[in-house]
Amino acid sequence: MSTIRLTMAQALLRFLDNQYVSVDGKEIKFVKGVMGIFGHGNVTGIGEALENSAGDLAYIQGKNEQGMVHAAAAFAKQSNRHQIYACTSSIGPGALNMITAAATATVNRIPVLLLPSDNFASRQPDPVLQQLEVASDYTVSANEPFKPVSKYWDRIVRPEQLMTAAVQAIRVLTDPAETGAVTLALPQDVQAEAYDYPAAFFDRKVHYIDRKPPSMDAIQRAVQLMNIKKKPLIIAGGGVLYSSATRELTAFAETFHIPVAETQAGKSALPWNHPLNTGAVGVTGTLAANRLAREADLIIGVGTRYSDFTTSSKSAFGNPDVQFININVSGFDSFKLNGAAITADAREGLLSLHAALEADQYRSGYDLSDIQTLKQEWDREVDRLYAAENEAGFAQTRALGVIQESLDPSSIIVCAAGSLPGDLHRLWRPAEPKTYHMEYGFSCMGYEIAGAFGAALAEPDREVYAVVGDGSYLMLHSELVTSLQEGRKITVLLFDNHGFQCIHNLQRGHGSDGFGNEFRFRSPETGKLTGNYMPIDFSAHARSLGAKSYKANNALELKDALNKAKRETVTTLIEIPVLPGTGTVGYESWWNVGVPEVSVSDKVTKASEEMNERIRNVKLL
Repeated sequence: MSTIRLTMAQALLRFLDNQYVSVDGKEIKFVKGVMGIFGHGNVTGIGEALENSAGDLAYIQGKNEQGMVHAAAAFAKQSNRHQIYACTSSIGPGALNMITAAATATVNRIPVLLLPSDNFASRQPDPVLQQLEVASDYTVSANEPFKPVSKYWDRIVRPEQLMTAAVQAIRVLTDPAETGAVTLALPQDVQAEAYDYPAAFFDRKVHYIDRKPPSMDAIQRAVQLMNIKKKPLIIAGGGVLYSSATRELTAFAETFHIPVAETQAGKSALPWNHPLNTGAVGVTGTLAANRLAREADLIIGVGTRYSDFTTSSKSAFGNPDVQFININVSGFDSFKLNGAAITADAREGLLSLHAALEADQYRSGYDLSDIQTLKQEWDREVDRLYAAENEAGFAQTRALGVIQESLDPSSIIVCAAGSLPGDLHRLWRPAEPKTYHMEYGFSCMGYEIAGAFGAALAEPDREVYAVVGDGSYLMLHSELVTSLQEGRKITVLLFDNHGFQCIHNLQRGHGSDGFGNEFRFRSPETGKLTGNYMPIDFSAHARSLGAKSYKANNALELKDALNKAKRETVTTLIEIPVLPGTGTVGYESWWNVGVPEVSVSDKVTKASEEMNERIRNVKLL
């Protein structure tokens, strides 16, 4: 048997460099490269391998471990999960910094390969710098917290263990039903240990992402259910986009006269102006979609995991006879809400159900003019919000209207947290698939700029915009520097509303006067954060990092800044001061949050009573 003597780290990179996926007959190199920040634990292991034995793997220098994993996840998301970056870190704090982003990837079913360094397997330099010591179990390290946020976890304590672990890692990463964060913990001494690996381990390997077909029994059960239902509603989730099933979704909706609502991950599956696209559903939903959801006697969920925002904490579906058909590649998701499960690839599930319903000549009971009336009413509301002026300052919805008008239809917007996801879900009008990139499974503050950089890596020929609040920007903006370093331009649209105003609004909507969520100076009179707003110059900060920047205080200035930003060749930030509380709210939706049943504040206890009354009226599913 032919062998090749390599260190474990060198062998890992050579293996990753030879992994490919085949999707619908097209082969794609699966691992594009490695993002990393070096420290003790990986600099002389994987670091040496990347320097001297990287093959065709690209190396990107991260600036924050969480940020680089967000960028890798966004790259995979924008690539329909067909290509990834691995991420390497030092031990201890470097590794732990990746935990939040690992959870973000797993919650969203996005593949990322994490390679945190670990303590010495030999235990001789003990305790090593940054080592976590657990006196009751010395096998525990700082990498154990990756276990609950990983779909596969392993620790390589001997170099030959890599051969089993690497194969299992790729298996999970390329499985649409199981994918998420995969963690291989790499002890720093083992990374540098040599082994005679079989040459066959490094052969070019193609992993076939076969489209999982539905069982015909499941299709027939779904057809039987649909035949007794008159008002179905499709909820399109992210699985529609990952499966490239937008044409099949459109044909299904048009053939059977079924309106479509969209989750955050599924938005852009249909053009906004398609006659059957009623827009966002749930807590951040449109009036049109939420009214249809309330009346629907059947929900057809395609590629959705039914988060509480999609279901309005299970209050969105008011028809006492409502039932569910769920098309999802993951059985975990297809069986939710006691639904009739079609565990299959979204495209294959839609095609099979389409054919069976055609044979039965099924049509919904909708008067299509009623759907059009709802849609036109909502379109007028969006137009109103986009044009809304406020004498006290620049309204957030007005700023979004200017941005919508100014961006090319092929441009990608990236967002994740704060009040902006609600506004964008309701108001944004994508005309092309994959132009709306929202991380709302974990709603992780700090994803936006790193995510925009990852999306720009995946789609270098498109303009990419990070839509971010000042709170998220302050939490994590470091990959802005990486975008400059890599020459991948992104445009950061920074909405400055002086704090965490989304949560400030949530407080005030449930009995609070507002506490701890605005960026104010501490008042010497009250001793609380009730002084003036802090004057933070975000555009100057961006310039100090090497980016171009502009500031836009009104619609005319924003139009001008957007036009100038398009002509820039490097990452650009536009600071947009907006008036707090000028986003969107409501539209016949509800969100279940815990409100104290006992408080010295009468407003809080009243809000609690109202919340509990709503909870009592929710149908348990």
